[in-house]
Amino acid sequence: MLVANSKGMSMKKRKRWVIHLFPIPALIIYGLFIVYPLLAALAYSLFDWNGIVRGAFVGLNNFKKLFTMEPFRGMFWNAFQHNVFYFILQMIVQNGIAFLLAFIIYKKIRGAEFFKIAFFLPRLLSVIIVGFLWKLILNPNYGALNVLLGHFGLESLQKAWLGDPKTALLAIILVNCWFGLGFGVLIFLAGLQSIPTELTEAATLDGAKGWTMIRKIILPLMLPSMIIMTVLTFIQSFEAFELVYAMQGSMGEPYFSTDTLAVYFYRLAFGGSSGESSAIGLGSALAVVLFLFISFFTVVFLKLMQRKEVDM
Repeated sequence: MLVANSKGMSMKKRKRWVIHLFPIPALIIYGLFIVYPLLAALAYSLFDWNGIVRGAFVGLNNFKKLFTMEPFRGMFWNAFQHNVFYFILQMIVQNGIAFLLAFIIYKKIRGAEFFKIAFFLPRLLSVIIVGFLWKLILNPNYGALNVLLGHFGLESLQKAWLGDPKTALLAIILVNCWFGLGFGVLIFLAGLQSIPTELTEAATLDGAKGWTMIRKIILPLMLPSMIIMTVLTFIQSFEAFELVYAMQGSMGEPYFSTDTLAVYFYRLAFGGSSGESSAIGLGSALAVVLFLFISFFTVVFLKLMQRKEVDM
């Protein structure tokens, strides 16, 4: 009996050790691919660089250049404005339509399962493929969009969508909304399906219908899903790179009208557009600023939304 008990105790101790050691591989991966690059970018931003050769320690001089010296200051604020516009338009168009479609599917229309799959299909494609596909569709000479407009007698609406500074950024954002629509539908649909049917049935008996039902019952109970989508949209908007790069290249054509902070970082650190030996230092400084900005406003927004959720 004593031997059996001692074996049982040793097995329990081994299991406990296994449980304690289980997160270590994940922590190692997280450290290598998340923590180390962040610390490396911070370190690089504090030095002068001659190509890829590290030079003298310059402290915060790269940050000072980024915000006070032209053309860096102008390029930074130009890209920042585009990211803000990116976020606002995605919130209105992408998330607005996603909520509407999710609500329609939630009402169990015929073919709801098919629509869930159809809306999510674009998300299965690579962003680069989506970018090149829409670049062909928006081509001013043979693109499908202008061909369709001409077919319906709307030649006045035909444009060089990606060649006009007034429409280029708008076109890219709308393509991004099309690409991310299905993910938003699934998140909102999950939020709608988590609402207890007893509450909606009771509200219906009390006379709540249409917009009143949505405003007073559905939206408050969907607040967690809305928080998730808002935060993810904010992060994605300020990290926008692949689609812009695929459709307009690293220069944010035309005339930097589609430039974003991530594209500017890429051009600054690797494109040699700054014309200075400290390109890597300036790019690293921009990466640190972008990380701190996204992290700060994400935490603030989550705190505000959580407080609002408690008040409700």
